[in-house]
Amino acid sequence: MLFLKALPFLFLLHTLLAKASPVPHEHLEEKNLKIAENYLKKFYHLPSNQYRSAKRNETMITEKLKEMQRFFGLAETGKPDAATMEMMGRPRCGVPDSGDFMLTPGSPKWTHTNLTYRIVNYPSWLSMTTVRKEIGRAFQLWSVASPLTFTETSQGEADINIGFVPRDHGDNSPFDGPNGILAHAFQPGPGIGGDTHFDSEETWTQDSENYNLFLVAAHEFGHSLGLSHSTDPGALMYPNYAYRDPSTYSLPQDDINGIQTLYGPSNNPIQPTGPSTPTACDPHLRFDAITTLRGEIYFFKDKYFWRRHPQLRQVDLNFISLFWPFLPNGLQAAYEDFDRDQVFLFKGRQYWVLSGYDLQQGYPKDISSFGFPSSVQAIDAAVSYGGKTYFFINKECWRYDNQRGSMDPGYPKSIGSTFPGINCRVDAVFLQDSFFLFFSGPQYFAFNLNSHRVTRVARSNLWLNCT
Repeated sequence: MLFLKALPFLFLLHTLLAKASPVPHEHLEEKNLKIAENYLKKFYHLPSNQYRSAKRNETMITEKLKEMQRFFGLAETGKPDAATMEMMGRPRCGVPDSGDFMLTPGSPKWTHTNLTYRIVNYPSWLSMTTVRKEIGRAFQLWSVASPLTFTETSQGEADINIGFVPRDHGDNSPFDGPNGILAHAFQPGPGIGGDTHFDSEETWTQDSENYNLFLVAAHEFGHSLGLSHSTDPGALMYPNYAYRDPSTYSLPQDDINGIQTLYGPSNNPIQPTGPSTPTACDPHLRFDAITTLRGEIYFFKDKYFWRRHPQLRQVDLNFISLFWPFLPNGLQAAYEDFDRDQVFLFKGRQYWVLSGYDLQQGYPKDISSFGFPSSVQAIDAAVSYGGKTYFFINKECWRYDNQRGSMDPGYPKSIGSTFPGINCRVDAVFLQDSFFLFFSGPQYFAFNLNSHRVTRVARSNLWLNCT
């Protein structure tokens, strides 16, 4: 029912913990348990403990914690552990969560398909013209995928009333000021049914700053039409807010499936299809690019990346745009320069540089900076080791001297002659210990840099904890 603001908390987690004043362990546990209990009451129907024994209350909290952890794809520990508390700390919606593309309980829907909407008032941050345009575009996203039509009206009764309101606004679902609950919408029905409220204290925008009105409105209107939250992190109806470029945004397949389950197929002669979220354990999964970053490993695929931390079992799937709004989707190569604490990312003939986790200004630049001729239009994979960076392009390997800033003489060479046993096109590669891990399709090859041979071949998705 509401969008979440999903911030890159884990990037800062260790730093924040290191700087924090020491808190007695018992006090921290008690505080976390209270936060968890309040969260579960709000979003997972945990009953009040007024008439329950302490043991019964503890059992119910454990079960509800597992339910919440299952929804967000966390380890089902039944405890308020660090990952669970981090998730609970994110600003989020004010209604319970559901699964898949899940319809609102009871599957309420409109009995007519020609719906009307009225914008009752406007926020201070955007002009009336801009708000009307963004709201109209958000409705259009749903009409393309269904037989529904939406017409704006400026007076009289409308099916869906839209307003920007602060704090307690008379519907028993008060807002909480900036950066908390962003908006909410009511399921189809008479009276307040279908109505959508936006928190007027948020900063609404048309770009990646703060909260993009088009994206939040499109999510909320899904609720106005009868959809609940999805567990698919790539779906529009997923509870977390993540910026995506509105100019290229199309409704994901999970949301298309949901709206068509309620209202049937689109009236268009060609049915719309949308992007699907990659799944870690897809046996055919192949990565676009892989790089290390300060001990973590980042696996890029389309508009997403999986993030593997050496000390954590959980492998998180995130939008690239959530962390780096100005990076493109579909990155083709990446590598970490350990000496400079930089990560280089490539798409086509352009590249970008991260210093630590921060995108550097002045990019993108052209790969001619590395000495590539105009005939090279894209890089398949790259990895840096021992002061050299290896670039893999089709069946060839190029070697760049990081200190001299130029290509080594005698290159390019065939990949097979440079790395015996690697006789395929390389999708991605990264360095771990004394190995280059080459990924090609659904397989990876472990090339031992000491013995100069392949010592292991296995499935790529083992790196995402798939058995």
